[in-house]
Amino acid sequence: MWCYILAFIIIWALGWLFRDSRTITNFQDKYVFITGCDTGFGNLLAKRLDRKRFRVLAGCFTQKGADDLQKATSPNLKTTLLDVTSTESIKKTVEWVRAEVGVKGLYGLVNNAGIVNPIGLTEWLMIEDYKRVMSVNTFGLIEVTLNFLPLIKKAKGRVVNIASIMGRLSITGGGYCVSKYTVEAFSDSLRRDMYHFGVKVSIIEPGFFKTPMTSLDSIEAVLQQLWDKLSPETRESYGDTYFKKYLKMQRFIMNFFCDTDIAKVPKCIEHALEAHHPRSRYSPGWDAKFLWIPASYLPAFLVDAVLALILPKPAHQVH
Repeated sequence: MWCYILAFIIIWALGWLFRDSRTITNFQDKYVFITGCDTGFGNLLAKRLDRKRFRVLAGCFTQKGADDLQKATSPNLKTTLLDVTSTESIKKTVEWVRAEVGVKGLYGLVNNAGIVNPIGLTEWLMIEDYKRVMSVNTFGLIEVTLNFLPLIKKAKGRVVNIASIMGRLSITGGGYCVSKYTVEAFSDSLRRDMYHFGVKVSIIEPGFFKTPMTSLDSIEAVLQQLWDKLSPETRESYGDTYFKKYLKMQRFIMNFFCDTDIAKVPKCIEHALEAHHPRSRYSPGWDAKFLWIPASYLPAFLVDAVLALILPKPAHQVH
């Protein structure tokens, strides 16, 4: 009996590997639009796809980001300025892309633009802090996707949405985790709705990587601002030493868990664009595979207990 089960598992695994390895050809005929190409994952992805002769259309937030990327790539790559929080900017970009792709339609849309700050303890934040992050990571992503769908359907193309491992396990307060949970839900709905039109949707769930977005300097500066704005009563409930201990814990997480090889993320996006049968989810990073994903399946009380041991204790905690 066990021999049959083992044989079935081996045959299934080999079949999956073969199916996963099959890729498309003729990249030079396929247009891919990427948001957030100034730095980080989007910037590196644009350069890698350009070298593979995809027709890359890169959305940058700043003119400097667009100019620097243009200088580092071939003349085939084209850039435009895009603010994903602006409906006018999105519609203008869609028309620009429509003129570029013509009757072919848009083969790939990569929603990469995102921000982290402000993050911190939930009680330290205001509703405006949530709105700021979600305007980019959630509503910007959704509005960009909705506006590009007609062009994607025309090409029977792909949508690749950058979520995060923190879209599975919320380990910090603020809009980042909330926004990434939303990206997961939106992407799942979109994948099922677009299946009948030949459009494939993939989610990228990176672990921690060293990028400008995870810069300790910027994270600590924002945390300091949040702490300074707290009422005396709230600060007293945490105690004078809490903030220093929280910063120390933050530094440990960023220094220990952050992977310096950010190419792991673009490689997953490339597979989602190139594979005949892209996966619904990719989780680049050792911490994503061996820590955060397994933890997301554990009972909540167990994860809560572990985090409670790691995080500093407020002065007025209830025993």
